[in-house]
Amino acid sequence: MYKFFQKMKDVLVYDADREFYAKVFPGSVSRKDLMKIRRMDAADLPAVLAIEENNYNYPWSENIFMDCLRALNYSCWVCEEGKGSVIGYCIVSIAAGEAHVMNLCVDPAAQGQGAGKKMLEHMIDKARSRAEKIFLEVRPSNLKAIKLYKSLGFNEIGTRKDYYPALNGREDALMLALDLVPML
Repeated sequence: MYKFFQKMKDVLVYDADREFYAKVFPGSVSRKDLMKIRRMDAADLPAVLAIEENNYNYPWSENIFMDCLRALNYSCWVCEEGKGSVIGYCIVSIAAGEAHVMNLCVDPAAQGQGAGKKMLEHMIDKARSRAEKIFLEVRPSNLKAIKLYKSLGFNEIGTRKDYYPALNGREDALMLALDLVPML
């Protein structure tokens, strides 16, 4: 029943005017505005796995994604455009007043077009009512992602030594955080 109501919400929230203006007045609506964020389900996994494998030397397995879909405190989303073409996905864990971005990935062909920012803004919005802070790790070599995170207010709070597998051993992770509760 929950999936039915979620799908109904997605239909009701859809803004048909954007698509109309994009067709009638090309260039009047940005590509990012036409992207849609919706809950991930098992049927999305082939597209999600393809994006994961195209982006990482050490991709998550299908079993890891299935575990995320089953976990009660995980929130899994896809970003799609056009007629349901998945171009990115994001997973956030929310528990004990904290949110943690587990994975955020965009198809290489769609990178730099706003999908990553749209998904991250969505995750921040979803976490805001249930968490005081949102955390994430990022490779220091991933300069585009670091720029995106910092543009949305994330600050570096530390380093996790040897966090990521790398071609020549291990790579550290930068730890970033964003306060979700406004300071008084």
